[in-house]
Amino acid sequence: MDELHGSLQMITNENVFIYLIKGLGFSLAIAFFAVVFGIVIGTFLAVMRNYCTEGPIVVLKWVSTAYVEVFRNTPLMLWLFIGLVFFPSIEVSISFAKFFGLSRTEMAVLFKAILALVLFTSSVIAEIVRGGLNSISKGQFEAAYSQGFGTAMTLVLIVLPQTFKNIVPTLLSQIITTIKDTSYIANIAIAELMGRTFKMIQSATLYTGFSTQNMSDVFVLCGFACILYFAINFTLSCIVRKIQPSYST
Repeated sequence: MDELHGSLQMITNENVFIYLIKGLGFSLAIAFFAVVFGIVIGTFLAVMRNYCTEGPIVVLKWVSTAYVEVFRNTPLMLWLFIGLVFFPSIEVSISFAKFFGLSRTEMAVLFKAILALVLFTSSVIAEIVRGGLNSISKGQFEAAYSQGFGTAMTLVLIVLPQTFKNIVPTLLSQIITTIKDTSYIANIAIAELMGRTFKMIQSATLYTGFSTQNMSDVFVLCGFACILYFAINFTLSCIVRKIQPSYST
């Protein structure tokens, strides 16, 4: 009981609490960038796969298909480790890294992890967007062509707006998945929530001088991380359930 009380005091410690909340901020920021860039890249991939079907541009369909299938059928963890070894590093100033509470090396690793997550997420979003594109009737193109619109203008002004309206619930579900996927980054970096949680568990072990983790520390710290993830993702899930009926009618 004393051990559990001591572990609970870790969470009530202002420095520990802020440290973990900053990790949650990193997790949300990483997920935000992954989703935003994933939507941009995924949209291009979906358009290429759906409409680059004739002539020399058919090679774009092959490239997009290969990209999507490779990333969607391999684990994110694999790409995180591939990225750690092969992706380029960014050079940032020490002051810039300290602003985020990280070292320059940690910033470089975090950049590689974000890049891997963006590439992986874009392949998933590409299929979501492609499903939305397939839900738009061909009559939309024919009507647009009759009014003098070209293919590009038809896509940008008519087809894609309807597509994104149709896939909003699915995209929100993917955002939830991406937020949870940021926890994989803990295997190579300590910026996000789970990485910081594991570091706190390790720090508590070193502080007490025991060779094994105090189970109450693991329970409290991981439980706190679980509560934070649940609060964010359950809120988003409620939003998805609330708007789902309006998009299905």
